[in-house]
Amino acid sequence: MKNIAGAPGTVTGLILRVIQCCFAAGSIVAMSTSRHFYYVTAFCYLIASMSLQVIWSSTLASLDAYSIAQKKIIHNHFVVSFFVVGDWVIATLSLAAAASSAGITVLYFSDLGDCGLNADCAKFELAVALAFMSWITIAISSLIMFWILAAN
Repeated sequence: MKNIAGAPGTVTGLILRVIQCCFAAGSIVAMSTSRHFYYVTAFCYLIASMSLQVIWSSTLASLDAYSIAQKKIIHNHFVVSFFVVGDWVIATLSLAAAASSAGITVLYFSDLGDCGLNADCAKFELAVALAFMSWITIAISSLIMFWILAAN
């Protein structure tokens, strides 16, 4: 099997995992530094989902860094199928969390007009935007993993 950009054990795969981790961590920080986020269940779900993504992405980034140091690309069928399932589950959870948080943000701050110049509004919007960016990168990664699995 030839090298595919974003495959486990490649530099592009490592960069993709680090970007996922950074976007998810940024979303957690933006949401958790706002006051009273814990009153909204969707915002708590966003933090839980992004925390799970940070753990998943940092673990796979560490595995990618180790594979790069050993100069081996991971194409084991069992390992790639584990990555596919994990990426799809995390991508689904991330999309659900980002979409529900975006819906609540639009409802509270646009439809109800309860935002004004409040600093928490900007933090909620930033957290949702970073969650969507994180979802885009995990979706790319999950499609690459599925492609690798189908090619084997």
